[in-house]
Amino acid sequence: MMVFRILGIMILSLAVPALVFAAGAHDGLNCVGCHGIHNAKGEIIFAVEANKKSINPKTKQAFTGTTALCLGCHETIERGGMGIAAVSANHSHPYGVMPNAKVATVPDVFLRDGKLECVGCHDPHPSNANYKYLRVDTAKGAKMGDFCGMCHSSKADPGALKGMKIFNSMDERRSSAPAPAAAPEKKK
Repeated sequence: MMVFRILGIMILSLAVPALVFAAGAHDGLNCVGCHGIHNAKGEIIFAVEANKKSINPKTKQAFTGTTALCLGCHETIERGGMGIAAVSANHSHPYGVMPNAKVATVPDVFLRDGKLECVGCHDPHPSNANYKYLRVDTAKGAKMGDFCGMCHSSKADPGALKGMKIFNSMDERRSSAPAPAAAPEKKK
């Protein structure tokens, strides 16, 4: 009986972190998990220091822009990040670089300052219900080819591309919030 109890505890200790991660890593955060008003670091009032240590394998320079901000959390501790779901610049889609026109025709909506940055493809805000916080619904990864086809036309199904909607919580200009009313003028 004691063996089953220990086995059960071991299974729970392995399953709980996996279930929490499956819910979505950013879902447990609120605004101040990433942004800080009084302790802001950088132009996007980020609460985490931008990664200045991780080196872009394509440019041999430190990452900059929003990618450096993302890598503040999503890079190994040895490479200047916090080690949270660390990504590898050597084993993933290129980021922090200008797109190569021979390889892809990237729509402007996916570029940041002319570069491929993390937030070009991902919108990290918890309001984004898409798989892996992608800016396009890929049916939980089943339609990744359609998403890739938005830039890599040789992989595209032209019919599928027409119906794809791009999620963007970061552009406040498209907010549906009403504009503030002008203050009434005082009579003289």
